[in-house]
Amino acid sequence: MQITRRVALMLPAMAALLSNARAAETALLTATDADRAQKLEAAAKQEGSFTLYTSIAAKDLPPLVTPFEKRYGIKVNTWRASGDTVLNRVITEQRGRQFSVDAVHISSPELEALRRERLLQPVSSPYLKDLVEGAAPAHHEWVSTLLSVWVQAYNTNLVQKSELPKSYRDLLDPKWKGKLGFEAENIEWFTTVANALGGDEGVQFFRKLVETNGLSVRKGHSLLNNLVVAGEVPLALTLYNYMPAQAKAQGAPIDWFVLEPAVARANGIAVAKEAQKPNAAALFVDYMLSDGQKILTSLDYVPVSKAVESPLPPVSMKIVDPTEKLDSGEKWERLYQQIILKGGR
Repeated sequence: MQITRRVALMLPAMAALLSNARAAETALLTATDADRAQKLEAAAKQEGSFTLYTSIAAKDLPPLVTPFEKRYGIKVNTWRASGDTVLNRVITEQRGRQFSVDAVHISSPELEALRRERLLQPVSSPYLKDLVEGAAPAHHEWVSTLLSVWVQAYNTNLVQKSELPKSYRDLLDPKWKGKLGFEAENIEWFTTVANALGGDEGVQFFRKLVETNGLSVRKGHSLLNNLVVAGEVPLALTLYNYMPAQAKAQGAPIDWFVLEPAVARANGIAVAKEAQKPNAAALFVDYMLSDGQKILTSLDYVPVSKAVESPLPPVSMKIVDPTEKLDSGEKWERLYQQIILKGGR
């Protein structure tokens, strides 16, 4: 009985020691000292490796990871799957007290969902100051690393550059009747543009657009891009910027432009709250926001760093708000189904 009481009395002290040790282990993640970079690199090299769960395309992982490994001598153990699969695995493992993952790279709504589950920790990277507006939430528990930007594309044999709409509302012109294409899963673009046009007023704009000029709704961005090239869809509203650019470079009769505000969906990176290699993971965050930005641009992604030249012209841009999707997803899904999917053909 005496031994049991002694152990019970010791438990709070042991817990405090563990908590203090954990705080010391992760202190560099939020440090702002001038020598943070040197200390973080040294701590990361001591850890020697870390585990990254990601939805980045498999072909793009080696160009991103290999330069980091060569520069720092730190092994990146990657596990890749779709964003929702990564999200579910992280939650399942963390709830089961299995702390396998150190860093997570997925879409911003999925990262925000992990933050709400209290599974992430803040990282005060010195590169946050270089990012475009909206790339770094104030809580710093995740940060955007790349943007997938929707642009508008047209068949150059069927549409003259001088005819292009200058604003979203110009799409209501009767000359666009039966000529507009839309990718079937771009609900975030629809939501963001509707909000940019005034919320309810924006919703009414889309109702009128579909009723008067119609939308040819197709599943798959590659398919829609090919249909523009073939002339079946003279003007597509929702293509990722690199698709028409690559097709144009190959001689296809396609070009692209941007209606403002342009809409972008962000993917980002975070350090897991219970990361076993937190410093190596945080060093990789810094890398993704600095040297990694040039690599991402070379892979046809749009960078979030203003220090790196973007493939887009200077335009006003709205980054999809992940909280909107999490908090009002059912509302926008219902409107999207009614207006775009059922109204389109």
